[in-house]
Amino acid sequence: MKFQYSGLSIGLLLVAFLIGCDKYPPIEDDMLDGNIIFDPSINNPEQFLVSAKYPTPSPQDLDRHVIIAAHGYTSTTFEWSEFQEWSQDANYRVSQVLLGGHGLTYDAFRASKWEDWLETIKIEFEALEKLGYKKISFVGSSTGSTLLLELVQSGYFNAHLVPKNIFLIDPIIVPSVKLQSIAGIIGPMLVYIETDQTKEEDKYWYHFRPQETVKELNELIKKVQNELEDGFKLPQDTYFKVFHSKNDPVANSLSTVLIYKGLRNYDGSKIEVQIMDSNIHVFTRLKLRPLVSQLELDNQQAAFIQIAQKLSE
Repeated sequence: MKFQYSGLSIGLLLVAFLIGCDKYPPIEDDMLDGNIIFDPSINNPEQFLVSAKYPTPSPQDLDRHVIIAAHGYTSTTFEWSEFQEWSQDANYRVSQVLLGGHGLTYDAFRASKWEDWLETIKIEFEALEKLGYKKISFVGSSTGSTLLLELVQSGYFNAHLVPKNIFLIDPIIVPSVKLQSIAGIIGPMLVYIETDQTKEEDKYWYHFRPQETVKELNELIKKVQNELEDGFKLPQDTYFKVFHSKNDPVANSLSTVLIYKGLRNYDGSKIEVQIMDSNIHVFTRLKLRPLVSQLELDNQQAAFIQIAQKLSE
């Protein structure tokens, strides 16, 4: 029997939420949702994308390993800034991809599809591939992980360079809290969902989540759930590992159980999984979190070190 999922998965991403019934949310100038604050990678891609920073790479550049980092739903490149900074002196390079439709206005986000979110990951990968890079890996957090699973299952890499490594951080396949779906009941009254986040967080995450993107997220989650139930394999010679917070308040650790059961290495062997002693979602992002504990710092470092070690092989 297929694993069944119902409910607005976006509700799982919120500590508190309000249903927006007005046609347009009250967006302020200091919010990412508005017309003033954009993700910096839009205006300065060379500071975030390896393909833009090194458009004519040298043989030494091409010998370096590149890891493409994909953030989660409603987030921005900010989510992987700590790993980028931590890796500043490493022998590999980090390419921070902004998911399609993200980092711009509320209207631009509302108009985006999950396929658009995935497209920018493929664009950067293909740009690096065309430039001649041979060692490319991926890391995704939350919905970024879900998109990477979809990329693998689709057979995309059958016609492209096979990634060396794929790492997932708190992938969302099963939400931690199931809310009864009300979209079919109130219909057009459900316009957006408002988050309970700080003013500083409003600069890097959408404060208002349009119902159109809620539906896209639900569609993506359901699709990947079904694909994992059917089972699929990784490309040959791709190393894969999942890190997941034990008490993730957004993406239930059952998500990783489904991945462990439904995904196999090319030779049929089991993938690697590590459950972290953590109760935060995307434990690798600690900026803007209140009262970061030593355990949370240790968890972040443990994941960064393991990723770096594989990129150095």
